[in-house]
Amino acid sequence: MNGILILALSLVALGAAYIFYGRWIANSWGIDPNAKTPAYELEDGVDYVPASKPVVFGHQFASIAGAGPINGPIIAAMFGWVPVLLWILVGGIFFGAVQDLAALYASIKNKGRTIGYIIELYIGKTGKKLFLLFVWLFSILVVAAFSDIVAGTFNGFNADGTFNVANASTAMTSVMFIAAAVIYGFFIHYKKCSTTMTIITAVLLMIGTVAFGLAFPIYASKTIWLYLVFVYVFLSCVTPIWALLQPRDFLNSILLIVMIIGAVAGIFVANPVINIPAFSGFNVNGQMMFPIMFVTIACGAVSGFHSLVASGTTSKQIQNEKDILPVSFGAMLTESCLAVISLIAVGALSVGGKLPAGTPPVIFAEAIAGFLSIMGIPQNASFTIITLAVSAFALTSLDSVARVGRLAFQEIFMDSQTDFNTMHPLLKLATNKYFATVVTLVLSYLLAIIGYQNIWPLFGSANQLLSALALFALAVFLKRTKRKGFMLWAPMFIMLAVTFTALFQIIYNICNKVFLTGNFVIVSDGLQIAFAVLLLALGFLVAVSCIKKLYAA
Repeated sequence: MNGILILALSLVALGAAYIFYGRWIANSWGIDPNAKTPAYELEDGVDYVPASKPVVFGHQFASIAGAGPINGPIIAAMFGWVPVLLWILVGGIFFGAVQDLAALYASIKNKGRTIGYIIELYIGKTGKKLFLLFVWLFSILVVAAFSDIVAGTFNGFNADGTFNVANASTAMTSVMFIAAAVIYGFFIHYKKCSTTMTIITAVLLMIGTVAFGLAFPIYASKTIWLYLVFVYVFLSCVTPIWALLQPRDFLNSILLIVMIIGAVAGIFVANPVINIPAFSGFNVNGQMMFPIMFVTIACGAVSGFHSLVASGTTSKQIQNEKDILPVSFGAMLTESCLAVISLIAVGALSVGGKLPAGTPPVIFAEAIAGFLSIMGIPQNASFTIITLAVSAFALTSLDSVARVGRLAFQEIFMDSQTDFNTMHPLLKLATNKYFATVVTLVLSYLLAIIGYQNIWPLFGSANQLLSALALFALAVFLKRTKRKGFMLWAPMFIMLAVTFTALFQIIYNICNKVFLTGNFVIVSDGLQIAFAVLLLALGFLVAVSCIKKLYAA
């Protein structure tokens, strides 16, 4: 099989899904272009900030993508390209895009509130508390996994102690990219420019940051970068959304879309051969395709994290309800396209059916840089730019999910009737954004030091379970508001079965390892078991609450 055919068929399927399925769902639920959105109704200059469709699309796409659509398909390729491709397309269209659309729509119809508040309104306060606790634990896992990935990408030294120029250049470029985003944020906030002028300014800033990064690489160890990443995440969690998140996400979206367009062009020019089997079996290297493949490919198919971004930050920026479909459904399908490109990349670098060595971001960057080199683009420069784009994905997800985790922690101690003037001092502390951010990041750091490889299965399982819980809550919302919701039923029950199986397997595998070897590491094994048991218990309780309301509604 060749890359052109896989990509062409995927683009046709994704495009048709948007035009026919996405528009039909949006029209059946009802889009009111004249309605006043929460971004205007509750504008506060911090979280509720109206933004144009390109900017909000950039925020949504850059936030939901992260490293997931690159890591997931490359890791899951061991099962063969056919099941991976089928899950990306089926999952992306009928599971992920539907969930993202429903989450953004429900939030906007409820004053930009999060899924947690929607659960409180339609299911009850107990269900909300349990769900928010689940979201907070999940956010810790995401921050831990992605911070380790970013720190590894920025590591300026090879295993033998020599300098890694590509990583060091990417690190400096990323630092300058963040600085440019802050400058750009103040520029567009205080100087209202046309869309054309804002895009031209953004492109010039990005060219300058890439040139500076290539010229002045910065060398630091992974440990140092891990500290710096957490400092950055803390600052990004407490700054106004217009000062960093909106401009940085807009810059990222341009960078990432250019990368995707370049990758698509490179595939059509290079026409790489997929050197992995179409199907490798249901059991590969001791890993069962069900449920491992379905939780490994999360962001490219369906991800509960998307519902948190859509209802946590994106819904507070939408200017017009007409933007709901392209920002949610469209961003998810774009991410599925990236997942397909990742599958083609790993297939092209494989030799004799054996997957290439290296981390997924490096595999992806090497493959795409190789495609672009055929078009005459220097491989070193394209590799650095692509690696920058991948790190930009992860950094965007990092500060978005950290903010979501901070909000979830605060909301656990609040409800719609909370009176801040009479709140107990301890509750005031718990709902303080600085305190909530520190607690979330400290626990994330403890998990990050054990490495993303150990966290990824747990992260994937929690992510997919979160999608099932979000789908249950959204199905209740649709039914209670007299809207069609049957398109959510199959995805929510399927994902519940997948994730419960995966979490049980994680617990069993760790316990079995400890029983056979007698080796129990508190930071690694202990935290993973604790998180798996808590996520399983919370998921079960929330699902039961939602199912009761769903059938009673």
